[in-house]
Amino acid sequence: MQHRNLIILIICQLISATGSIVFVTLGGIIGATLTAKLAWATLPISIAVLATAATTVPATLLMRTIGRSRGFAMASVSAALAVAIAAWALTVSSFSLFLIAAAMFGINMAFTQQYRYAAAESVAPKYVPRAISFVLVGAIGGAFVGPELAKSGGDWLGGVEYSGTMLGLAALYAVQAILFLMLKPMSAEHESQVVKSERSIPDIVRQPLFLVAVLGGTAGYGLMTLVMTATPLSMHINDGYSVEATANVIRAHVLGMYVPSLVSGFLIERLGVVRMMFIGALGLLATSIVGLQGQSVMHYWWALTLLGVGWNFLYVGGTTMLTYTYSMAERFRAQAVNEFLVFGMSATASLLAGTVMHYFGWYRLMWIPIPVLLVVCVALIVVRKDELLHRRKVPVPV
Repeated sequence: MQHRNLIILIICQLISATGSIVFVTLGGIIGATLTAKLAWATLPISIAVLATAATTVPATLLMRTIGRSRGFAMASVSAALAVAIAAWALTVSSFSLFLIAAAMFGINMAFTQQYRYAAAESVAPKYVPRAISFVLVGAIGGAFVGPELAKSGGDWLGGVEYSGTMLGLAALYAVQAILFLMLKPMSAEHESQVVKSERSIPDIVRQPLFLVAVLGGTAGYGLMTLVMTATPLSMHINDGYSVEATANVIRAHVLGMYVPSLVSGFLIERLGVVRMMFIGALGLLATSIVGLQGQSVMHYWWALTLLGVGWNFLYVGGTTMLTYTYSMAERFRAQAVNEFLVFGMSATASLLAGTVMHYFGWYRLMWIPIPVLLVVCVALIVVRKDELLHRRKVPVPV
């Protein structure tokens, strides 16, 4: 096990989580101040997620060519430039410029989501679940740093609210770029070291377990993005709660997303990946149930916390399940398909969030996850006896 890689990835996950939390917390709020059309308030977040989805395949291909270390470092530089441009956009009150910054920020997010693959490729196959979950633990620090930066950094530069927050993020991303250059090569980093696979992408995708892994990740990430993106609008813009109260709810959500990573890898090894993903789907169902009960701060707090826990179990479980379906030679192709579908759905959900909130409101939004999650539960029951689930190493012959 490459402990150095895991430590670096955990620290970099903390930085990336800090940036993402700040962007999610403030993106819709800043958008609402820069445009007169409230239905477009979450457009910056949607643009970021669209850029993430559009960059997933190029990001995977780039890292296949130049390696994880340099690929991640380049993405960190993109993020630093993005938040610097965001600060400029705030200074000149330009919604268009803020959208450009959001798109550049989304490019970095496409790479950020692949930290878990780097972790999986740094350990022996039997340690993959815990490696994936350990890297996500780094985001726990971001759950504290991000909201605090969103609140206190807003006053760092007098007269331009939140521009100080963005410049603080730029410094963090510069540090992150340096850390990534210290990563050691992953297992089979160079394709020449791996026996080539004859399977095509359709052959990999047609596996029932691959389809369910992607379904779990797509549903989990898409629904999480939908609710999380809508929450600041619902709380701050519609219900009139303070930015501080909104940031505290987002913090609880992020803690719900990442604190379970302390145990989720071990639980997957003990209970099995299907059971853990099923529990995650139930957690997301509980989000809708709580969200339909009211719109007090505590209703938001519990709904967003359950949203985070459910997402963690589906996300870590789905990623683990995905690794059972490909060989090392096939990993970049399989990962590219998964990332594109997951973040394509996430982008769609982000685009829908502002529109649904504007025209239908919080309660109708809470009904959307229920039928999707029922489908996920049925799919997990169908594949629970798949032979690939019982193998403790990458099962596909090369």
